[in-house]
Amino acid sequence: MDMDFKQLAVAIQAIADEKNLPEATVKEVVEQALAAAYRRDYGEREQEVRVEMDLNTGDVDAYVNKEVVENVEEPAYELSLAQAQVMKKDAQIGDFVEVHEQVKSFGRVAAQTAKQVILQRLREAEREVVLAEFEDKIGTVITALVSRVEGMIVRLELGKAQGIMPKSEQIQGERYYPGQRLKVYLKDVERGPRGPQLVVSRGNREFLEFLFRAEVPEMESGAVEIKTVAREAGVRSKVAVASTVPGVDPVGTFVGGHGTRVNAVMNEIGEQEKIDIIVWKENISDYIAEALSPTKVTRVQVDEANKRAKVIVPEDQLSIAIGRGGQNVRLASKLVGYELDIEAEKQAEVEGTVETVELPKQPRLKKKEQLESSLLDAIEEHGQ
Repeated sequence: MDMDFKQLAVAIQAIADEKNLPEATVKEVVEQALAAAYRRDYGEREQEVRVEMDLNTGDVDAYVNKEVVENVEEPAYELSLAQAQVMKKDAQIGDFVEVHEQVKSFGRVAAQTAKQVILQRLREAEREVVLAEFEDKIGTVITALVSRVEGMIVRLELGKAQGIMPKSEQIQGERYYPGQRLKVYLKDVERGPRGPQLVVSRGNREFLEFLFRAEVPEMESGAVEIKTVAREAGVRSKVAVASTVPGVDPVGTFVGGHGTRVNAVMNEIGEQEKIDIIVWKENISDYIAEALSPTKVTRVQVDEANKRAKVIVPEDQLSIAIGRGGQNVRLASKLVGYELDIEAEKQAEVEGTVETVELPKQPRLKKKEQLESSLLDAIEEHGQ
């Protein structure tokens, strides 16, 4: 199977148009493959060969780089001074000269190898061109189609490009299936051994912030802004907001009339994830009190040097302040950037010091369980 150079030249132009690739890129890929084919049929594997192809005529010219030496021992890599000066009059010993060879055809194996290399390199070039378009979209939300789910990784199609969503970037409890359309946040374009790929997320705080930006037009005008977000995707998020215009209620602006704006965001991320929208405060003590919402805070003792704060709350507010599994205090701590120690007011007064309150090790019994327990105790006492 000899390679038809004229047909190849026509194919290069067709491929460039079909795949939306620059003709120069396709030509370079083909010339590199032909150089490899030349080394296989006419030269040596380690030779430095450059190939040029005329797309109009289909002519292929090879240029082999050889060193000028006094005594030629390896003709594949060396040539004599006399030979060199025929091609380059001022050639000297130690120079490198390109020896021109016109290529008429390649053997079957070399032609097949060149074809495989061309197809592989064109796929890589096409992927690079597509991904270059997405580099401008890093930090935005785009629509993707789930192609398949592989263990903890979700693979997606984003037009002509492929993306992945690792487990760490997914929303906890959210199910994914092939053919599903999703909004995703484009985090980065990574280039690895298998080529470049898009990394997307639905679980990061930037995704939540971008969704609010789409629902709250006042963010574009600068009337309100999101100061920071603390998020445990699929469970709960806290969003600190502020207003730059006197008289504008930032929380009300983000919630929307009858909760329309915050509900639109929740519809996208899943209603299982609760969103607390709080007012950002410049004063750190006030900010910490707001961050622990819906807890009623009695007082806050701030240690700015160590980025810690002791928060005193009414005894009946202790469990609310801590939250299930410590979630409320954990998110509030992330939001304000301080480590928070929570203590009940009554205990603080008795001890005169503030200590961290640990979560109860045993879960509280539900009312039904308490009633059953009381009945069993009564039966046992009666039986005695």
